[in-house]
Amino acid sequence: MKNQLLTGPYYFGMKDLEVFKKQFIQENKGKPLFLIRFENITGIELTEFLDLLRTEFYSCLDLEDISFGFHYLEKQNILLMGISPLFEWDIEKFPNIENSVGKFQQQCLQNKIVSFHFGVSRTQSNFISDNEEIFAELFKSSEKNLNDNLVRWSWTYYNKANTYISGSVHEAMIQPTVIFNPKEKTYSVKGGEVFLGGGAYIGYKDLINDIPSDQDLNRIELLILEKLISACEGAPGLLKFNISPQSLIDTFSHNDRVDRLKQLILKKDLSPENIRFELVEKPYDESKYQLKDVCHAFYSHGMSFAADDFGVKSQSHQIVLDLGIMIKEFKLDPISFKFKIEEDQIKFLDNLAFIDYCKRLADNREAVITAEAVEDFDTLNFLMEHQIYQFQANILFGKMTVTDYKRDFDLLHSIHEDVVKEVLTDKILSEKQKKVGNLFLVASEEGLI
Repeated sequence: MKNQLLTGPYYFGMKDLEVFKKQFIQENKGKPLFLIRFENITGIELTEFLDLLRTEFYSCLDLEDISFGFHYLEKQNILLMGISPLFEWDIEKFPNIENSVGKFQQQCLQNKIVSFHFGVSRTQSNFISDNEEIFAELFKSSEKNLNDNLVRWSWTYYNKANTYISGSVHEAMIQPTVIFNPKEKTYSVKGGEVFLGGGAYIGYKDLINDIPSDQDLNRIELLILEKLISACEGAPGLLKFNISPQSLIDTFSHNDRVDRLKQLILKKDLSPENIRFELVEKPYDESKYQLKDVCHAFYSHGMSFAADDFGVKSQSHQIVLDLGIMIKEFKLDPISFKFKIEEDQIKFLDNLAFIDYCKRLADNREAVITAEAVEDFDTLNFLMEHQIYQFQANILFGKMTVTDYKRDFDLLHSIHEDVVKEVLTDKILSEKQKKVGNLFLVASEEGLI
């Protein structure tokens, strides 16, 4: 029997765990993986059970686009079956693996062929984690599913969030960054911040609400980052992605993971120099690894960082000081410029001083300042008077799909300041702009450009 287990293309890794991991995990990067754990197999020889899985169980799946392989843990008498798509499963046609195994188990019992217990686990074979991490996740989860007496574990097919992350549909939204050229008096789009949403989920918070409480959110954040990068395949301009400092430290403390992220970026026809990570304002622990050391590994590949929500009450100042020239952008929090001079003279002067401080920090790092959430033309004008020329604001652009962004990128440039002023100060046009969320499109439809 042992000789039989070592032969045939369908038995890869049957006796060699490393071969199984390579064939099942390494060669299916970016695809969803299912691991089925069979225990207490009685009434049949193992080779005969394998043949049943390749025939009867395969029929239960009712799916042609599938690859599978096996590994047998002889000492524990556990058979592992790995399943992954040959190409890509559509999110609408995702296979119900657990239901298929249950149907197969019922047929086997009814026909008195074999009895067994099973547990199903699922995860994404992501680009950054190595084979050992992914296999450990699958192995542990399949045991949990089995021990839960076949109660459907929340992180399998039935969980909407995992189906979304694993699906072939690449959905993402982007809010363009608009830059004013004071010499030419024109506005143009040079890139933008990428967000989750635009399809199965409206945004990040909606997805997080669907994540089971026992999951590692750092890993989820990594999977989301990979999905967003995949959604941006071939996108032009500077692309910015949110990430928490703690996730950065926990996930990328080893340089090989940064190297793998770079390979993913290149594979998606993107340039590392056009990738920027916005460090969100959250506390983090540097007891094991220093944030600046982790960030330097990215910076050495050409990637850069932004200080998000940077304002007078910001906790990001230490990050800015620690990372030095690796910070190439300050996302200016609205609290630093939302005020009325006639209402609060002290706040007005404090904010002027803070803007001046930001400009010195930016100049020292050859960085830019981006004003976020500018709500009216007067504030836009005030910022430009103080040499803030870059904006991420709904009055200019709301979120659009990455697909539309890629299609229209070449059109989103060189709109004169007179046109922008007309759209934002005219009552009817400004209301239209609030609904449409695309200043260039509104100006074009109105015949202004």
